Amino acid sequence: MNSFVELIHITILIITIIASFLAVMFKKLLPAVIAASVVSLLLSLEFYLLHAPDVAIAEAAIGAGLTMAIFIFAIRGTR
Repeated sequence: MNSFVELIHITILIITIIASFLAVMFKKLLPAVIAASVVSLLLSLEFYLLHAPDVAIAEAAIGAGLTMAIFIFAIRGTR
């Protein structure tokens, strides 16, 4: 079971690195914001797996939800 948990950790971290790379490489702003939100959601999942549920809830609510909404409103306001 321990190796299964380690495999989940490694998989989440690899997907996080890929999503963060995509957030930097996208030319359009909206896909970059969505990729950054995916990074934040994956980090909140990682925090939860590391037995820090309070940090995971804060990261999911503020990092993924609120920040993405503010960025999308800012992008829509600049067109």
